[in-house]
Amino acid sequence: MKDTIQSKWKGNLAFESMVGDHAVATDASVEFGGDNTGASPKKLMLASLAGCTGIDVASILEKMRVKIDELAITVEAEATEEVPSVYKAMHITYTFKGNGLDEKKLSKAVKLSHDKYCGVSMMYEKFLKISWEIKIAL
Repeated sequence: MKDTIQSKWKGNLAFESMVGDHAVATDASVEFGGDNTGASPKKLMLASLAGCTGIDVASILEKMRVKIDELAITVEAEATEEVPSVYKAMHITYTFKGNGLDEKKLSKAVKLSHDKYCGVSMMYEKFLKISWEIKIAL
């Protein structure tokens, strides 16, 4: 299996990439010479991780018949100081909201995502440390 995307230069430091049927704009911030018209390519790594594990967790909980009202996923990344700055660790916080949520089932779904299903986290763990926690919002 092979994934392919094509990116087109939009001027200055901006690019537009077609990811399937979806256009994704990337650019550098003004401080780095861009116009800030799109997302930071490096920060999109955090969005990829959140999206991948989020899809897994939502799907697993549905199969477990666990009803959640909300799920928010926050990914924080720790970067090195040297240039180029690279991520050395990421921490994921899963915040669930719903009535009578079973923390053991939530934890099982998150663990299955990390240990078995989320290809993004498995790739990232080859070069950085990933940790996670669960919070239940009232």
